[in-house]
Amino acid sequence: MERFARLFSQNRHWANRTLQGNPEFFKELSNQQSPDFLWIGCSDSRVPANQIVELAPGEVFVHRNIANVVDPDDLNCGAVVQYAVDHLRVEHVLVVGHYGCGGIKASLDHTPLGLADQWLARVDKVKQRHHACLRVLPAGKTREDRLCELNVIEQVRNLCSMAVIQNAWTRGQTVMVHGCIYGLQDGLIRDLRVSCRGPAEVEPNCAAAIAHLGAPSQTGLSH
Repeated sequence: MERFARLFSQNRHWANRTLQGNPEFFKELSNQQSPDFLWIGCSDSRVPANQIVELAPGEVFVHRNIANVVDPDDLNCGAVVQYAVDHLRVEHVLVVGHYGCGGIKASLDHTPLGLADQWLARVDKVKQRHHACLRVLPAGKTREDRLCELNVIEQVRNLCSMAVIQNAWTRGQTVMVHGCIYGLQDGLIRDLRVSCRGPAEVEPNCAAAIAHLGAPSQTGLSH
């Protein structure tokens, strides 16, 4: 209970400090939200979207789940994407994975996680699709990092196939879909070079991004 109660004390401290810096902050924040970005990331507690890109509350709309999966049949993810694109009119949608992802490692190691196993079946499909690429890499961190990267690219592909994205592009709305990966060891985000601005770019850009990963590298963090 003490740790829970501490949250309220820390919240008051944060609110007071924020008001000291900008007395109108909460008044302005409560009036509307108009973010430029939708961040689709992992639920991992070490990857706080706003903090690692220094965006204030109200500047990024966030959806998180285990292993940053985009499943076109997932009602939760679909509703978030539609609200962000159709109502908030975000111009950039980011799929952000991270090295050291527990869901990715569980998929590679066949570690049972209970209910999460059903969710990670989506990652298993990515692993199967890129089996030939993964099997030639050393087991452990190198292979895990590569699957983290490939998973982001495949989730970008899934996102671009969603009707809400396709419809936005058809009506000429500016929506760019990006794929990035975050390094827990250094706090840096890396662009996986899979950004898409329209349907014609999706397959060639995904293929090019995957080909780029095939270049020799020292570690999975070198991209």
